Amino acid sequence: MKRRGEHGQDSKTARAAPRKAGPRQRGLENYVTHHLRALFASLGQLARAPLATLMTAAVIGIALALPAGFHALLASVQAVAAGWEGDMAQISLFLKPSIKDDQAAGLAKRLRGMREVADVRFISPQQALAEFEQSSGLRDALAYLNVNPLPAVLVVRPGEKYSTPAAARTLLRRLESMTEVDSAQLDLAWLERLHAIIGLAARGVWLLAMVLAVGVLLVVGNTIRLGIQNRRDEIIVTKLLGATDGFIRRPFVYGGMWYGLFGGLIALVVVNGLLLGLSGPTQQLAALYHSGFRLELLGGLASLIVLGVGAALGWLGAWLAVSRHLRDVEPV
Repeated sequence: MKRRGEHGQDSKTARAAPRKAGPRQRGLENYVTHHLRALFASLGQLARAPLATLMTAAVIGIALALPAGFHALLASVQAVAAGWEGDMAQISLFLKPSIKDDQAAGLAKRLRGMREVADVRFISPQQALAEFEQSSGLRDALAYLNVNPLPAVLVVRPGEKYSTPAAARTLLRRLESMTEVDSAQLDLAWLERLHAIIGLAARGVWLLAMVLAVGVLLVVGNTIRLGIQNRRDEIIVTKLLGATDGFIRRPFVYGGMWYGLFGGLIALVVVNGLLLGLSGPTQQLAALYHSGFRLELLGGLASLIVLGVGAALGWLGAWLAVSRHLRDVEPV
């Protein structure tokens, strides 16, 4: 009985003992450890030269701030233009002279039931003549008219989803085909011009971002090249000890990523600082034109994109520089 109990206890102890990590798990742990060590070692390397690090990051930050600032300005303009579409994309339906006021009111009621229409305003011939007299200043001349020549008008405001130039034109063709409508008019030329200008500006921002991205790659690449030259003897000794190119490349690549990340932070500070500084005067100018235009700061998603792009460009620039110049550093 005693031996059986001892045997059972030994079995439980054996089952409770932790399993040893396999070769694959140990390899993964070593891989992660080496990368974390290289990540923080590269940060420490940059911290030992704060002025040089700040200057390089500032150059990257300015390069990132230019397209980010133009993007923020363009986003503010697009937000205002979207509001103009809903308010100003109106279709004027000039009804036939034979249409009475009650028939026009019935047509307006039918139009309000359409999903494409947000609102309909009825202008009777008498109201139209009164508005024309007030705006033209020809009250005395119009007094000699025996008959009111102006027709009844229905001013149709499309819904938010149908206020774009293409959708509004489709709605225009549908409305002008109604039997009660004599003619229809849609004045969206100015809005189409605004969309064309915004599209051109957006294309320019993307082209500017691409050119400055190449500049960031060159700045990071040149900085990493100098770092490789300064640590040439250390790299040679490391290679003599059997280190692989990947092992030697990691600190430089992570250093480039840190440069890009710090540059992204500087870009956010610069862009948001400029937008805050211009926000007050911009709102005062917009108020003079009765506009709700305001400068919007970079939001959370846009800030993450700036930081991510900066880190990615720094990583790529460092990787290209190390791959190019590491081959030239070989033990004799």
